[in-house]
Amino acid sequence: MATAEVSETETRTIVNDFVLHVATANGSGSQTSNMVLLRALFGMGIPVSGKNLFPSNIQGLPTWFTIRANKNGWISRKQDADVVVCMNPETSDEDVETARQGAVLIYEDSLNLADKRPDCVHYAVPFKKLIAECCPDMRLRKLVINMLYVGVCAQLFEIDMGEIKNALSKQLAGKQKAIDINLPALEAGFKWAADNLKKADPFKVERMNANEGKIIIEGNAATALGLMFGGVTVVTWYPITPSSSLCEYLEEYLNRFRIKDGKKTFAVVQAEDEIAAVGMLAGAGWAGARAATSTSGPGISLMNEIIGLAYFAEIPFVICDVQRTGPSTGLPTRTMQGDVLSLFYASHGDTKQVVVIPNTPKEAFEMAGEALNLAEELQTPVFIMSDLDLGMNFWVSERFEYPTEPLRRGKVLGKEELEKLGGKWGRYADVDGDGIPYRTIPGTEHPKAAYFTRGTGHTPQATYSEKPHDWKNNMDRLARKFETAKTMVPKPEILDNGHAAGLIYYGTTHEAIREACATLEARHGLKLDLCRLRAFPFTQEVEDFLNKHERVYVVELNRDGQMRMALHAELPHFSNKLRSVKHYDGMPLTADEVVKAIVEREREV
Repeated sequence: MATAEVSETETRTIVNDFVLHVATANGSGSQTSNMVLLRALFGMGIPVSGKNLFPSNIQGLPTWFTIRANKNGWISRKQDADVVVCMNPETSDEDVETARQGAVLIYEDSLNLADKRPDCVHYAVPFKKLIAECCPDMRLRKLVINMLYVGVCAQLFEIDMGEIKNALSKQLAGKQKAIDINLPALEAGFKWAADNLKKADPFKVERMNANEGKIIIEGNAATALGLMFGGVTVVTWYPITPSSSLCEYLEEYLNRFRIKDGKKTFAVVQAEDEIAAVGMLAGAGWAGARAATSTSGPGISLMNEIIGLAYFAEIPFVICDVQRTGPSTGLPTRTMQGDVLSLFYASHGDTKQVVVIPNTPKEAFEMAGEALNLAEELQTPVFIMSDLDLGMNFWVSERFEYPTEPLRRGKVLGKEELEKLGGKWGRYADVDGDGIPYRTIPGTEHPKAAYFTRGTGHTPQATYSEKPHDWKNNMDRLARKFETAKTMVPKPEILDNGHAAGLIYYGTTHEAIREACATLEARHGLKLDLCRLRAFPFTQEVEDFLNKHERVYVVELNRDGQMRMALHAELPHFSNKLRSVKHYDGMPLTADEVVKAIVEREREV
């Protein structure tokens, strides 16, 4: 049955431009169905994104998945859905009530929602009856029923069934029995919709060619691949949402591609907690391994003491922080950019850490390998600042390029170099004036290769010292090393056309910013120059950008404007130019929120 009371403007055909919002129960197998829809649209060449909103508690609680398809390539989160699929009776009333005017509602006909929201298009479908007919095994019905709405959507919106079936085969690759169980439900939903639903909505899809050469991937998987191709050999970790899948992916990849003569050429250790994980990491980095872990904000808090040890003893390793909403346990399955200061100034005392900030899976792949290089070149912990939106959601990405450059290990002295020096070297001596000392790898065959790694005060020769000048000289050298890092970290991405106002942003706000800027120019005549931060410390290009603009908006996903705080701390002479645009409800940023904030602030100028 289809009912509708919509305006004439809603009856026009809208091609390749809609947001589909699916409401189901956690643990019901909906992820497979949603990914089939996402992959099918991708296969038709339509720019698309998929964002998963799921509970942090037990199976059975509500979960939502949002797919945005847009012919212009706008794939950031959008507040209002055009199509709402209500498969969870527990939330159906709320899902219907919060739908926008003119939205399409697809739901189980026994929910009796026909009289609600007469301003929407209603498609009532007997999902329970249909699944009983096409799935004889009662135990499997709750896992297969969601495939019915895939078939219904395919028929209503003209999604190619060939692409749907290809997507099903890819999503369940190697699981032919699961494919055979889901396929009848898919076909039953399509046939029932064709026979019983009268099209009353404006949405449809048509083939495009916008995805040529692209892939769909999660950021955590991309980061894992980057670490593997970057030469990681030791992985120590403790599970924590939303970072767990990163090390799970990494272990899977290593087991596939790092076996030589039947033996593993790597070590992956699941530790008893985050403190143990980072302790093992420090030991591996000191021993010469390329070592990495992943965690989230609470894990960073527990790791801080050993992070400080590694900073001061100058031990290289990589930590990927997949940020979630805090403080405390917070909202483990929501996204945020709330660990900015926690990473930039991690640990206690005078510390400044090196951080790289990817915005896409492709950058996550590239920066993971670069982080391993920087850690060894700078002899220090390096952080990858990701977040749940990038890490656990599905993104259309450019294909990754196979790394061809050799691994960069920095200032490592081998036997031959030590022979030339006559054994005269100091582990913490600044020979080159860049703050970076030389190191040896344990096991180097030379009597002068060994040294004692200290987390207490030490001299350039690594001997113990509590003398004030030794402490101050060492801290000054570490500051010089941080200055050197400014010339080595990824530079910002800048679009400077000489406008009075600029905008600084970073990470996964990228897609919303891109769309917002197009809207600001088209609808409001406002033009902004852009600076996307890609690393800390801030490079000279960031300072130049601030110097050129009268006012600069800093857009970020946290309450306190932490990136603005960091810019103020590092570049205080530009503080009067900085204006915060903050979003912190745990959901990904939307372009509309940015547009509204900028328009209001520009009116005040």
